[in-house]
Amino acid sequence: MSERSVSRRKQQKRWYTVLAPEQFDREELGSTPADETDKLLGRTIETTLGDLTNDASENNTKLTFRITEVGSDTAYTEFIKHELTRDYLRSLVRRGSSKIAAYVTVLTSDDYRMQIQPVAFTTKKADASQEKAIRRTMIDLVEETAADRTFADLVDSVVTGRLSSAIYTESKDIYPLRRVEIQKATLEARPAEVAAEEETSVDVGEDDVEIDEAESDD
Repeated sequence: MSERSVSRRKQQKRWYTVLAPEQFDREELGSTPADETDKLLGRTIETTLGDLTNDASENNTKLTFRITEVGSDTAYTEFIKHELTRDYLRSLVRRGSSKIAAYVTVLTSDDYRMQIQPVAFTTKKADASQEKAIRRTMIDLVEETAADRTFADLVDSVVTGRLSSAIYTESKDIYPLRRVEIQKATLEARPAEVAAEEETSVDVGEDDVEIDEAESDD
């Protein structure tokens, strides 16, 4: 390829300003180049909550967004992941205490499927029954919260810390807690994808199962 062809291709590339979703006040996430708008779709952008809020204390929270729509010079995104940094999670672990984690897959009121991973840190070592009770409380509360909220509202509850605070309040009487966090929240499927999965799934009921009478009498 000649230098002129390479130069022409470089000149054809345009820069697009990437914006966070509306629930994050359309904050600018940065800019990215592309020679065709279709090549931007599906591209992911990672930032920190601290960068979005101008609060350095929030830099331990990573946020990932995916480009879903492109305008004339602007790319729009959707939220796909919230995750605490490993260093921050490691700093919460104390010798002689318990770390209790759960993995909860939920469906929001507007049919987005997410996986939420809450984690609780106790002040001292809890016994097995106390850990089980705290984990059950975390799971129940995450499921109840998701069922009553839209995708945007659930993400907001995770990012602002309201969900972790609610879990702390509900669980601290089981055993004293030092901290509760949502260590990860991930978008697994959009409503259209959830609906497509439901259409292709096969439910086997009593009427669908043939029983050999001779075998059933044995």
